[in-house]
Amino acid sequence: MDQEWRNFFEGFEFSRTDFLKKIYKRSVEGLPMSQLRINPQKEIAVSNLIGAYRQRGHMFSKTNPVRPGREHEGPIVLENFGLSDPDMDTEFHAGEGIGLGSATLREIHEFLEQTYCGSIGVEYKFMRTIEIIEWLEQKMESCRNTPNFSREEKIDLLRKTNEAVAFENFLHTKFVGQKRFSLEGGESIIPALDTVVEFGAELGVQEFVIGMAHRGRLNVLANILGKTYNDIFAEFEGKGFGEDIFAGDVKYHMGYSSDKKVRKEK
Repeated sequence: MDQEWRNFFEGFEFSRTDFLKKIYKRSVEGLPMSQLRINPQKEIAVSNLIGAYRQRGHMFSKTNPVRPGREHEGPIVLENFGLSDPDMDTEFHAGEGIGLGSATLREIHEFLEQTYCGSIGVEYKFMRTIEIIEWLEQKMESCRNTPNFSREEKIDLLRKTNEAVAFENFLHTKFVGQKRFSLEGGESIIPALDTVVEFGAELGVQEFVIGMAHRGRLNVLANILGKTYNDIFAEFEGKGFGEDIFAGDVKYHMGYSSDKKVRKEK
């Protein structure tokens, strides 16, 4: 390599080294001697590890209880960040960024795995509003993304899930071969939407407008908006409307509006 280009790239390395020295100086100011064993490069590596879990942790979450998820390139492993097993019991101040305070790499790693690679995968870093991003991180990291439901809440979630499953099973048995855009495999959207409506009512929301996809539309009509089974099944059989009104093969593609009283009488 020509000396001119060598000097050019050495400038990058000098800038990086100078930056790390400044970070180190700021990190040790005011600390007692017992806490001055700080490796600025390692601290930055741990911060980068935290950022990687926030950015890409959802790709490695365990959302399928039946089989392992797909393998993705660039797994989040310590070696990719300049960290290794000997660092596991070293304390890092970077843990303060996730609410752990000064913590060992082992504690930080376990926290990140549980929060971002558990049974809930959250992709949120694409958003442009920093306040929303920080709000989501605070909500997820404060409980390690593990909601704590009461017994009554668990019963309500199970009830709505059962309603969704029973509805799909009946349609599959009664209307074999009919185009119905099944929700099978995604029934959890029903208790999720129900929770949104219930909690929204507590916050004073008086109206919800749902732009529903084809998949799961009938289930949402029945179990969230309260459209009667009789009306839905009649549309399946072509009994609800004259042939001059609908000529397609999906006669139930219509809007629906209803008044719904939530559990807290709102």
